[in-house]
Amino acid sequence: MLSWALFFLVVAVLAAIFGFGGIAGAAASIAQILFFVFLVLFVVALLMGRRVLS
Repeated sequence: MLSWALFFLVVAVLAAIFGFGGIAGAAASIAQILFFVFLVLFVVALLMGRRVLS
């Protein structure tokens, strides 16, 4: 999921460079959502892993 977030971030930067503001904004918001979903899932996985080990 982190790779998808990075992909959309690169798309957003390239679209911004070439002047496609709408596409850049949409891609940046998608990248932001995917990044936060990744963070939540990562924290949940860490917490579940610690419960198993305890």
